[in-house]
Amino acid sequence: MHNFSYQRPASLADAAKLLSGEAKLLAGGMTLLPTLKQRLAQPSALVDLAALAELKGIKAEGGGLTIGAMTTHAEVAHSAEVKRTIPALAVLAEGIGDPQVRNRGTIGGSISNNDPAADYPAGVLGLGATVVTNKRKIAADDFFKGLFETALGDGEIVTAVSFPKPEKAGYAKFPNPASRYAMVGVFVAKTAGGVRVAVTGAGPGVFRVPEMEKALAGSFSPDAIKAIKVAATNLNSDMHGSAEYRAHLVGVMAARAVASAG
Repeated sequence: MHNFSYQRPASLADAAKLLSGEAKLLAGGMTLLPTLKQRLAQPSALVDLAALAELKGIKAEGGGLTIGAMTTHAEVAHSAEVKRTIPALAVLAEGIGDPQVRNRGTIGGSISNNDPAADYPAGVLGLGATVVTNKRKIAADDFFKGLFETALGDGEIVTAVSFPKPEKAGYAKFPNPASRYAMVGVFVAKTAGGVRVAVTGAGPGVFRVPEMEKALAGSFSPDAIKAIKVAATNLNSDMHGSAEYRAHLVGVMAARAVASAG
């Protein structure tokens, strides 16, 4: 590792003040710490958010859920409130990584990092959630910008994610057998505003599939999207699967997500 200072602020305001220069936030650290160990990043300081109780917890609000940014994947997966209100979100969280990752990784860290194969971006975009920061509220459609890129500005910290309760929702993914990251994951939700289909793992960032959304709005069933093909253009291709294979998996996982929706 390169040398850096370590800061553990006692308040959100203090954390924001410490985000200057090349300082980096430390949430779960599931991506940042391995990057530091490989000397691929050289932050001037790590600003650890672990002491900020205001960023933790799950609340039922407005018929939906508000989940604090420092809430771990395991807490979401095991929450009775999540299982009652948005069970598909609990399923998504339970499938992230391994027990060690689920007990350290956080929802805020995951979406702020925006790994193209992470699970949470699909859930946030698929449910049309709102990302709350220390400065504003950002709609999911405006938050994810591309490969490891979000709408977050300088000194901006995710504090919570607000999820509306869907009529139905389901999540299915084909995991990489080693990392458990999604080779392809699809979150499908039938909401008051229509149907949303969000895909992670297949491309350089999470994206929606309008053709599937339109078909499912007419008939929310796996058969409705059976004939829809996703183009392989611009999809990921690597040793684990070609772009064409991932394009095929989008259809398979979408059908499974619809079938599991409850």
